[in-house]
Amino acid sequence: MSQKIVECVPNFSEGRDKKIIEQITSAIKSVADIQLLSAEMGADVNRTVVTFVGPPEAVKEAAFLAIQKAAELIDMREHKGAHPRMGATDVCPFVPVNNMTMAECVDISRAVGERVGRELGIPIYLYEESASKPEWKSLANVRVGEYEALPDKLGKPEWKPDFGPESFNARAGATAIGAREFLIAYNVTLNTRDKQLAMDIAFELREKGRSVRTGNIEPVYMRGQLLKYKENHFPSGVDDFVGKTFRETRDYCQKNYGFDPADLLDMHGSDVGNPIGWSVKKPGKFKNVRAIGWYVEEYGRAQITINLTNYKITPAHVVLEEARKMALDRGVIVTGSEVVGLVPFQAMYESGCYYLEKQGRSRGIPVADVIETAIHSMGLDDVTPFDPAEKILGLAEFSANPLVEMTSRALTDEVSRETPAPGGGSIAALAGGLGAALASMVGNLTVDKAGYEAVSGDLHELVVKAQTVKDQLILAVDADTNAFNGYMEARRLPQSTAAEKDVRQAAIQNGLKEAVLVPLKTAELSFDALKLCVETAEKGNVNSVTDAGVGAQMAHSGVVGGTLNVLINLPQIKDDTFCREMKDRCAALEEKSADLLSATLETVKSKIAKM
Repeated sequence: MSQKIVECVPNFSEGRDKKIIEQITSAIKSVADIQLLSAEMGADVNRTVVTFVGPPEAVKEAAFLAIQKAAELIDMREHKGAHPRMGATDVCPFVPVNNMTMAECVDISRAVGERVGRELGIPIYLYEESASKPEWKSLANVRVGEYEALPDKLGKPEWKPDFGPESFNARAGATAIGAREFLIAYNVTLNTRDKQLAMDIAFELREKGRSVRTGNIEPVYMRGQLLKYKENHFPSGVDDFVGKTFRETRDYCQKNYGFDPADLLDMHGSDVGNPIGWSVKKPGKFKNVRAIGWYVEEYGRAQITINLTNYKITPAHVVLEEARKMALDRGVIVTGSEVVGLVPFQAMYESGCYYLEKQGRSRGIPVADVIETAIHSMGLDDVTPFDPAEKILGLAEFSANPLVEMTSRALTDEVSRETPAPGGGSIAALAGGLGAALASMVGNLTVDKAGYEAVSGDLHELVVKAQTVKDQLILAVDADTNAFNGYMEARRLPQSTAAEKDVRQAAIQNGLKEAVLVPLKTAELSFDALKLCVETAEKGNVNSVTDAGVGAQMAHSGVVGGTLNVLINLPQIKDDTFCREMKDRCAALEEKSADLLSATLETVKSKIAKM
C-alpha cells in the first residue's frame, strides 16, 4: 500500500507505422521498474496513446526517453491526421496513482519539461494542474492552431513556452506536459437491450447534464418535448423560474443552485452569445463525470459508459448507487459493472469501505477482504472477469517466494534448518504482526455490540490502524531476511586490491546499518501493536480479553526480538554516533514495552477474576 506509483500517458503523432511505435515503447521498457500497460494505435487519427506506470524517478526517465525517441523518428512536417496535434509527442500527462500527491506529479512534469526543453530543444507548454497560466490549464487552449500555427505563435511574447526554445522546431513541433487526475473508465451494465434507457440515465449522471424536456418525461425523460429559449422567455430548467433576459436567469441559477446555464450551453456546443432557439439545459448530478449510453453486442445488453475524471471527488460507487436508483425508476435493473483498463488501489479500497459501512461492518479487516467486498458489491465480474492483481494499480505485492506465503509448518521447518536466515528477526516481525492481528480481532468482536456503544467509535479507528500495522509487520518478515542477505552479499565482494577492499568495507557497513534499521522498525511497529492490544484489553469485549492479553504478549516479543537483532549487529559498525542512538532507542522501547505488557496482563487477569 505504501509504494509510490505514477502513471504516464504520452500521445504520439504516429498511428500507422508499428515499427516506430515499437521503438518508442522499447525505450520506455528499457527503464527498470517500468510496466508498459498499453500502446493503442489509431490509423485514422494517426496517433498512438501509450500508458505506462512505475515509481516516480523511473517514470521521469522513461518519459524523457520516449519523447527523445519520438523526436528522432517522427517528422511533423509530414504528419496528417484527424486528431488535433502540435508535436511528435503531442501531450505527456503524469497521473498520481498510489501514495502520490498531485503536487508531486506537477513537480515531475516540470522536471521532465525542463529537461526536454534544454536537452532536446523542443518548446514545452505546461497544462492542466501544471499550467503556468489559467488559460493554459485547458489543453485545447494550449494547442489552438495546432502544429501549423507554431511558427507564428512562438514569435509572440504571450506564447513564450514554459521551457525550451522560443524558436520553431519544425521536425518535433511542441509538446504539452502536465499533471492530471487518474481517469477511470467505468461501465454500468443493465438488464436491457434498449440503448435509449442507458442514455437516459447517463444524461442524468454526467456533469454537463441534458436538455430540459416537458410533457411525457416519466419514466423515460428523453421522450418528452424539448424546452427552448425564446425572446423574453428564459426558463431556469430546474424550477418554475423564467427570466426575461438570459443574464437574469444566469444570476438566478448561480445564486440558488450554484451553476451557470451559459457553462452548460458551452459544454453542449450551443451559442452562448445568442441562446434564443437553443434548448434549455439542466446540470447532471455529478462533477467530473462524462457518460453516454450504448448497446454492447458482445454482452447482449445496454451499458452506461462512464469516464470518472476525478474519482476523489466523484467515486465509482457513488455513481453506481445513483444509477441503480434511476434504473429501478425506469423498470430496469443494474446487473453489475466493469472497469475498462486499470483502477487505482485507493479507489477500490474506498469503495469496499463504503459498502462495509453500509452493512454496519468494520473497515478494519484484511485489505483483500475489503477489495473482495468492493468487487462483489459493485458486480465487477458481471460481464468480464475482474482479477485484482491485473486490474488494480498499487495493490500491495510481496516479493517472490516470500516467507509469509509459506504454511505455518513450512515456515517453522525453514526456520529450524541450519541456515542463518530466516531467523529471530523474521520471527519477531511475525510475532508483532500476530499481536496486531489479535488487537484487530478483539476490536472487531466489540464494535457495534450492545453494551459497548461508548467505545465503538474508538475501536472502529483502532481496527483500521491494527490492519495497517499488521500488514507492515508481515512485509517485515521477508524484509529482515532480505536485509541479512544483503549484508552477506557485501561480504562476498572481491578484495584483491586496496580499492576493492574500500568498496567492500563500505558495502559491509551499509549492509550492517540496513540489517539494524529493519529490526528496529520491527520493534517500533510491534510497540504500536502492543499499544493497540492495551486499548482492546481495556475497552474490548470482555469475553475476548484473553485474546488481547495474548496479543500483547506476542507484540512484546516482537519488540524484544527486534531490539535484540539491532544490538547484535552494532559491535561491527564503526559509526559510534549511530550505535549510541540505536542503543538508546532500543533501551527506551524495551522499558516502555515491558511496563505496558505488565499493566495489560494485570488488566486481563483482573477482568478474568470478575467473570
